[in-house]
Amino acid sequence: MRILIVRLGSIGDVVHTLPAMAALRRAAAASHLAWLVERGGAASLLRDNPCLDELIEIDTRTWRRDWTSRETRAAIKAALTRLRSGRFEIALDFQGLLKSAALAWLAGVPRRVGFAPRALREPASALLLTERVEADDQAHIIKKNLALVAHLGFSIEGDCEFPIHLSPADERFAQEQATRFEEEFAIINPGGGWPTKLWSVSGFAEIADRLWQHYGLRSAVTYGPGEEALAQAVVARTRTGAATMLESTLKQFFALARRARLFIGGDTGPLHLAAAARAPIVGIYGPSASRRNGPWARDDVVVERWDLECRVDCYRRSCGHTSCMQMPVEMVWQAVVTRLERYAGESKTKRRRESFFSLPHSSVS
Repeated sequence: MRILIVRLGSIGDVVHTLPAMAALRRAAAASHLAWLVERGGAASLLRDNPCLDELIEIDTRTWRRDWTSRETRAAIKAALTRLRSGRFEIALDFQGLLKSAALAWLAGVPRRVGFAPRALREPASALLLTERVEADDQAHIIKKNLALVAHLGFSIEGDCEFPIHLSPADERFAQEQATRFEEEFAIINPGGGWPTKLWSVSGFAEIADRLWQHYGLRSAVTYGPGEEALAQAVVARTRTGAATMLESTLKQFFALARRARLFIGGDTGPLHLAAAARAPIVGIYGPSASRRNGPWARDDVVVERWDLECRVDCYRRSCGHTSCMQMPVEMVWQAVVTRLERYAGESKTKRRRESFFSLPHSSVS
């Protein structure tokens, strides 16, 4: 069987689809498994993946900028030729967009499986599917993705796996940083992708100071493209000097997160990578729903406000007041203390082997 996974991006989207890919590989070991992904940062997480036989990278962002040019038309033709030559029998569209469904259709895949319209980001894309799977769009996105695998008759039982291939250089980077922090450190990621997902710079700085003062934990302040000034502002605002900016690739970040005592940040790619690495998480959530996009280990803690009617199913990228992210430092600090206490009570074996989704994570509101 030749199966094509269609999940174009972003970082969080790719991470949340990894358990479905792992389940497919376990259940259909002899199948040819390919992944269609947008060229860029998220694609790097899939390179050299042990579960994949083929990685197909495309650049639809460039196509959209100048789709009439000769170069763009040639690139589109080459991409579609490669997809068609793959002779895929099944396409699993985890993205739920018109462009993702169209790509599977244009590739000539006879069996195109995706979600039913009410569980799609763009319901019209269901017209290009041959099979539509009912799924709970309010459940965690990982569970939703696994529903497509179950639809094929494959087992989805067992712990979630997040296979990411790390090179020796990635591991060396992480070990060097861990040694630099004397093996005891937290990761603070102040970025958020959307302006509405950003907590305050002063709040992150205060948390970094308290981590040092109360627990002797230094903080690595990480950042993505365009977020360097934000990370720099957090470090500059600290009083103890216990926070350091840290630049890394996504795989280096993943390797580092496996060694961290704590991750603190909003609903963005690094949080999901840290959760996949089984780092203890304190997630700060505003416009997005933690029940759907939050960390999934039972001992992780989410900070969110439930006293705002506008927050329910908001998902706004712009807002005139962003009240949902105006959380006092004490609220976040309470979550940090709770998560560190749970970490101290866990054995290393339990942290590695505990079943995800066995219980909902805690919420501080």
